[in-house]
Amino acid sequence: MSGQDRSVQPDAELDLRGVICPYNFVKTKLKLEMMEQGQILSVMLDAGDPIRNVPQSVRNEGHTVLSQEPVDQSYRVIIRRRSDE
Repeated sequence: MSGQDRSVQPDAELDLRGVICPYNFVKTKLKLEMMEQGQILSVMLDAGDPIRNVPQSVRNEGHTVLSQEPVDQSYRVIIRRRSDE
């Protein structure tokens, strides 16, 4: 098994399947703000608007999207919380 994504253990997980925009991003943003700098958040998102919008919005906030991969009918997005300098 190759790729660094498999070895990344998230510090927290959110399952936002069935949560519509913009609530899924709001919940993701609030969770990231409660986490420590550099910690990893795994988010489950639906296909369509959520997987198009949430990763882009997270990047706009300064966080790093490490990976996004399809899982069944949804996506797992791995996000590293930004460091507040």
